[in-house]
Amino acid sequence: MFISFDDDRASDSSFIERVWRCHSERAGVFRSVASSHWEMVITRLQGKSIVTLRGPETKPTEVPCPANGEWLAIRFKAGTFMPQLPVDRLVNTLGVNLPQVSKRAFLLDGDKWEFPTFDNAESFVKRLVNKGLVTRDPEVTAALRGEPATISTRSAQRRFLQVTGMTHNSLRQIERARFAVNLLRDGAPIADVVWQCGFYDHAHLTRSLRQWIGITPTEINRADTQLSFLYKTEGFPLR
Repeated sequence: MFISFDDDRASDSSFIERVWRCHSERAGVFRSVASSHWEMVITRLQGKSIVTLRGPETKPTEVPCPANGEWLAIRFKAGTFMPQLPVDRLVNTLGVNLPQVSKRAFLLDGDKWEFPTFDNAESFVKRLVNKGLVTRDPEVTAALRGEPATISTRSAQRRFLQVTGMTHNSLRQIERARFAVNLLRDGAPIADVVWQCGFYDHAHLTRSLRQWIGITPTEINRADTQLSFLYKTEGFPLR
């Protein structure tokens, strides 16, 4: 493994899913797995800092990683979005880089913003929300909670796709595959993972991981398999 994930933490913000940071010890290629979230990523490399808005991802991709880089990411909750930057500009791309105006600041919506840190991510995002640069869609939030929609089914499906970049079913499949990977990493037998995650059988699990993660269950713990950030969750609802 050439990428070391140094810290990650959950957030009490209604807009932030997770805050994490990592560094690379050498150059290499890692597998960026499917993710239902978009992120603000701060890259520090060779004395320069870059702010990138990227994700979500609906397929695994191979991504080159430079040596001696440092990354800090604010991962936003599904249903959170930037009105000025439609999600279709971010999904399955390398992202959008924001202009840097100094060693400590970047430009967003015509204003200068200091780079966020691991510790002040919540206050940083709160300022973005107060400026109207980040918001949450109430219909999508309700759908994610399993609450009934206040609009027609077709309108709710269209809204979900526009806000998250994917269908509700795809989002659940991605989250299930990611949860299965963490179970396998912890040494859970494949049969137990099949049952706990609600797959039909071993073949169904294998197809899901190939589609969303890019590897099979037996390849999860191979020493040469470097995956992108996968944080642990408490569980995956079968229904």
